[in-house]
Amino acid sequence: MIDTNAIFTIQTEQEFCNLALDIFKYQFANNKVYRSFCDLLYKHPGDIKTIEDIPFLPIQFFKTHLVLSSQNPVQTTFSSSGTTGSITSKHLVTDLTVYRASFTKGFEAFYGAIKDYVILALLPSYLEREGSSLVFMANDMIMQSKHPESGFYLNNLSELKNTLLLLESEGKKTLLIGVSFALLDLIDTYPFNLKHTIIMETGGMKGRRKELIREELHNQLKEGFGVETIHSEYGMTELLSQAYSKGNGVYNCPKWMRVLTRDTEDALSIQNVGKTGGINVIDLANINSCSFIATQDLGRVNNNGSFEVIGRFDHSDIRGCNLMVL
Repeated sequence: MIDTNAIFTIQTEQEFCNLALDIFKYQFANNKVYRSFCDLLYKHPGDIKTIEDIPFLPIQFFKTHLVLSSQNPVQTTFSSSGTTGSITSKHLVTDLTVYRASFTKGFEAFYGAIKDYVILALLPSYLEREGSSLVFMANDMIMQSKHPESGFYLNNLSELKNTLLLLESEGKKTLLIGVSFALLDLIDTYPFNLKHTIIMETGGMKGRRKELIREELHNQLKEGFGVETIHSEYGMTELLSQAYSKGNGVYNCPKWMRVLTRDTEDALSIQNVGKTGGINVIDLANINSCSFIATQDLGRVNNNGSFEVIGRFDHSDIRGCNLMVL
């Protein structure tokens, strides 16, 4: 059994690699879905010497299989958003303390103590359904904040405007985390000039507005909120960790998370830094499901380990999909 405390005390590259290899062996032995996938690839612990050798499970498996490495009872199931009738991803979580430790320590590594911020969450599309891991995280951060002004906002944009202006007048450090379309709705109605507030978008128009490229979205948000930079959070239902960008769309991972890119023509080949490819994520906090996920995002990893998200795979672009029929 892996000591989960070791995940959040990683300090060096070698510690990360050693623990990732240990978790691969653990999940190979305990996760039936992942073991079957590795068997199809003829990849077994004896073949895996570096983290680049580890097989990455296509994220679509979370839509069709129960991806579990633990025998403990499931405490909650996080689910992705989807259109009516579509199949959604389901992430079965057997230990919520690991998720809480991951998003708390991850946020604080980049921004400092949560208790120092008023947390305002503008997440209407997520609040309107069950099972959002983002809502769970935001709710927990609101409770950790302990500021009476912290809270969720649905369609009450006038109240949110008044709260933001009050906090601004009082000089309180504030984090407004919101889905893209709702942040645009807010600035369409009320102009701001904020000096003490971090604006963090979580992506997604959810069919409410025309999709925008990141630069266009951020320019509109910067102008509307009167801020110099727009921050972003990179996370998903199938992960228990988040990467953060403090501007310009460049994300950094906490020490227990890593992004690699795979060749778009050969899903099993990891690319050198600087080349655009499919984003593979190592999330060691996913100890009880699968820590090695091949996403449908396209991106590029920089020399310092930061990464950029460039777009998404078209279904016609995904290679190696025959491996997904287990």
